[in-house]
Amino acid sequence: MNSFSDKIISWYKINKRDLPWRNTKDAYLIWLSEIIMQQTRVEQGMNYYISFATSYPTVKHLAKADNDDIMKLWQGLGYYSRARNLHATARIIADKYKGKFPDDYTQILSLKGIGEYTAAAIASFAFDKPHAVVDGNVFRVLARVFGIETPIDTSQGKKEFYALANQLLNPKHAAMHNQAIMEFGAIQCKPVSPDCSVCPLNTMCFAFANRRVAQLPIKAKTTKVRNRYFNYIVLHHSGTTAINKRKAKDIWTNLYDFPLIETEKELSEQEFLASPQWKKFIGKHKYSITSISGIYKHILSHQKIYARFLEVNCNVSLEKIIPSSAIIIKETEIEKYAVPRLIENYLTKKN
Repeated sequence: MNSFSDKIISWYKINKRDLPWRNTKDAYLIWLSEIIMQQTRVEQGMNYYISFATSYPTVKHLAKADNDDIMKLWQGLGYYSRARNLHATARIIADKYKGKFPDDYTQILSLKGIGEYTAAAIASFAFDKPHAVVDGNVFRVLARVFGIETPIDTSQGKKEFYALANQLLNPKHAAMHNQAIMEFGAIQCKPVSPDCSVCPLNTMCFAFANRRVAQLPIKAKTTKVRNRYFNYIVLHHSGTTAINKRKAKDIWTNLYDFPLIETEKELSEQEFLASPQWKKFIGKHKYSITSISGIYKHILSHQKIYARFLEVNCNVSLEKIIPSSAIIIKETEIEKYAVPRLIENYLTKKN
């Protein structure tokens, strides 16, 4: 088993990428990088990491930040619950731990938005604690090398993989081992078409020997995807428009979008303008529709959004039209507000 750790550490020393969070023992910056890089490619997340580390150099700075400012800085990165949890946890650390990141695995794990993987990463990278990290890259490496066919998305699978990961961990070099196995999965043992001919583990790899590389790891469940149909109403009156801050229990919480009419299916323009929802929204006010966009398709992990934007000029003040949850702003100030990628894409194309 030690040969596994020795081989990936040797590989890592030669092949690792030079990433800023690998050059620090600051638990705050390590935590920041781990949250930003969840479900995000390094190339995409790097600028976000630099922006956050520059704007909020310590956990106390982040704790004092305005939530809207954090969401704006996070805009475009997706999975916005990460940003909300980041802010909530920063406040907990500032208050409960006096701004000092806890060094105990169990205490780290108790923080909002931090799961077993992230807690192990922080504990090992910042404090050299012997806790094995198990993320998607690690699942893939272990499944292929050791021929594990237990599905990774089952409780039995997670127990089996975590036990093996901790068995393989070199406690004297926990941080290096964890960085190595994650990096190995990211750039050598890739999900699709890895170059096994140059892999230092190919002589001990079950998947390579048995031509099972493409089949491992195994997942038991398929994600159910829900289709949703959004009709955004972009109102205009004397240089003003209306936006709505999204609430909890739905996607994009605390982000801003335009007043929205959601329908159960995709409607034609004529069907939508004849619908009771539109007639109720616009009432008897005079208006003119200057444009109706094509369909914007936006894919989330469990949902597909099909969105259309109606540009509407109104002859009356928007206060008389908008729902109570919406606010009126100057059209020129919309860039100050954090919006979902879907809205950002529309505004960029429109301008």
